[in-house]
Amino acid sequence: MSDTVRYETKDRKAYLTLNRPDRLNAIDDELARALPRAVERADEDPEVHVIIVRGAGRAFCSGYDLKDYAEGGAGAQGEAWDPVRDYRMMKRHTDEYFSLWRSLKPTIAQVHGYAVAGGSDIALSCDMVVMADDARIGYMPSRVWGCPTTAMWVYRLGAERAKRMLLTGDTIDGRQAAEWGLVLESVPAERLGERVEALADRIAGVPVNQLVMQKLMINQAYDNMGLQGTQILATLFDGIARHSPEGRWFQRFAAEHGFHEAVRWRDSGRWIPEGGGPVPSARDLEDPR
Repeated sequence: MSDTVRYETKDRKAYLTLNRPDRLNAIDDELARALPRAVERADEDPEVHVIIVRGAGRAFCSGYDLKDYAEGGAGAQGEAWDPVRDYRMMKRHTDEYFSLWRSLKPTIAQVHGYAVAGGSDIALSCDMVVMADDARIGYMPSRVWGCPTTAMWVYRLGAERAKRMLLTGDTIDGRQAAEWGLVLESVPAERLGERVEALADRIAGVPVNQLVMQKLMINQAYDNMGLQGTQILATLFDGIARHSPEGRWFQRFAAEHGFHEAVRWRDSGRWIPEGGGPVPSARDLEDPR
């Protein structure tokens, strides 16, 4: 097993810990590929009844590790964009996260700090999410350069609140996420581990075959509502978002001023020029609006 996803078991529970704390558990290829292997290992262990996913250090997951990609164009395609090549790459990542949803055994995300951008895809791919009150969740790249490929925002929130989140790129805290029904519940940060353990212990007392049947039945209802087709569309749109004129503007911005400065501009609510346009100068960056 990769060190980027630490695997442990205890009392019928498997713990999958995202383990890149120095990068706030940002997703790289190694972490993304290690996740479904850890899920498969838990699925195949007859002693495991429930899977807990958590993050080491200060956050659950801060999203894709995009600094090199954005600043240097690593992995980016040229002017002749191949959508199928892009789709293959992002479909693989979507399937890796969705191994948590497709797992035969129940999965619980234990979210502290941040579960944002691609990190929200991982959290929302779990069957249940328990957040700390002060944790933040959101998909900021919906402002420019991304579309959530798992599409779980709409299936958890419904159309109006999903639009509220994805048309703004805002984040919300655990309390609001629980109030809206995006996550199961929110608790004070110091009680997060205790609450997840109590929930997992309650589930772990149920025979595995019962857990599998209930989960398959519920998941099938979502498949009947078109979940797979929605994910295909979302995954294609994610590639388009990164290669649209505005997406290329964002990448040029990151290459010139650094990824963190580009993200700061995007998340501040400042205008993103339609059709691309010139990248802001260093003087423009000093203007708070």
